[in-house]
Amino acid sequence: MTSPVDAATRPEVRFTFLGPVQAWVDGVSVPLGGAKQKTVLAALLLCIGRTVSDEKLMRLVWDGNLPATASAQLYTYVSRLRTRLHPHVPIHRVSDGYVLDAEHAWLDHREFTRLIEEGTALSREGRCTDASDRLRSALDLWVDTALRDVTPYLRMASLPALEEARMAALEARIEVDLRLGHHARLVSELTALLADHPFRDTLRIHLMTALCRCGRAVDALAVYDAGRTLLSDELGLDPSAELVHAHHAVLTGSLGRSGNAAGPDPAGRVRMPGPVPRLRRPLPAAHLNPF
Repeated sequence: MTSPVDAATRPEVRFTFLGPVQAWVDGVSVPLGGAKQKTVLAALLLCIGRTVSDEKLMRLVWDGNLPATASAQLYTYVSRLRTRLHPHVPIHRVSDGYVLDAEHAWLDHREFTRLIEEGTALSREGRCTDASDRLRSALDLWVDTALRDVTPYLRMASLPALEEARMAALEARIEVDLRLGHHARLVSELTALLADHPFRDTLRIHLMTALCRCGRAVDALAVYDAGRTLLSDELGLDPSAELVHAHHAVLTGSLGRSGNAAGPDPAGRVRMPGPVPRLRRPLPAAHLNPF
């Protein structure tokens, strides 16, 4: 067990890959080399505490184009990382692979997961202001496209799940902000997001909700019609049950019903100004399969 003295004198180690792959020890940037070496580190960071096999690492570095010296090159990349990170973050050889011991390091992906879980729990308790703050803090950790400077093979394997977690967190934050009555300022944000992600039903329903709350039911119906046409023309699909329900709610006026102004109850929770569709929750990023 680590003694209090060891804990007090342990250097601060930080890793990021929700953007470029970077590392710092006590605020000093650690040189990590090129894309292949960063790929090895990022793969180990995505699987902290778990063994990543040589075979998997080589596939993520070279895909099917393995050079004759692949094993030797992989050993060199790991050795360089060990030299630059040891003894603060050791990389152990385990059976036919490597495991990164980064229990005490700060990792943006791990912090993202923690903040999402806190925000989701706070939302369920009705503490919407605190939930919004946590979810915003989680999203602020994304400084760029994740895994920006690794090989395309690792990006293809891991980026879709990471991006889905980010989008789910963004949708959850917008849902909380709708519950706080911030519909007017959400319309422009949602319009831009839906233009970039036209097949995400959650964003479409959130925009319909925000427009109805602003007294723009006709525009909300137009958003639904645009989604229905897009699904039919591009995918040959009918609208989802959630979209159909939201459309019905616009027609009946229930989606835009505001009731009393939102405000805290004596327990500090938020009284909802009206029905906001509860949709998917963000996936805890630590449970995603990275490869």
